[in-house]
Amino acid sequence: PLTILHGELESLAAEPALRAAFADRIDSLLEETERLEKIVQRLLTLSRLDGGEGRTEWEPIDLAALATGVAEQMALLAEDKKVVLRCEAPRPAVVRGDVGRLKQVVVNLLDNAIKYTLEGGSVGVAVSSDPAWVILNVTDTGSGIPPAALPHIFERFYRADPARSRDPEG
Repeated sequence: PLTILHGELESLAAEPALRAAFADRIDSLLEETERLEKIVQRLLTLSRLDGGEGRTEWEPIDLAALATGVAEQMALLAEDKKVVLRCEAPRPAVVRGDVGRLKQVVVNLLDNAIKYTLEGGSVGVAVSSDPAWVILNVTDTGSGIPPAALPHIFERFYRADPARSRDPEG
């Protein structure tokens, strides 16, 4: 249904007469259907993982290279917000895992750090290792998490501030 809705809205957007009269509304509806599609896809992924379907065989991954690549991809987002993004991952740091899921974690952490850091602030990502551990550390100069929310941050769908439930997404 969302795909059909999205397609119909794109057809309306292509009609010059309708486009002129309803451009803002059509664009807004297209954005909302895209947002709904992302939410549905994420919920489907969670459902599959909970059901044991999404499991993959873990493989060796250089977390330092992955974090560096994600930071490079997120640099424009940070630049647009006038936030300095730094990455320190000087040497390989190999872990075993699912590269897609690990990338999703790094993207989510950096995306939220950038979103909630004010203009002129900074975000850092660092990867370090020793013989027993590999550590991914994301820091920012944003407002942080209120102490009362800390016990709940790993609860699925928990939000520290309900007012942030929609804008910015995160």
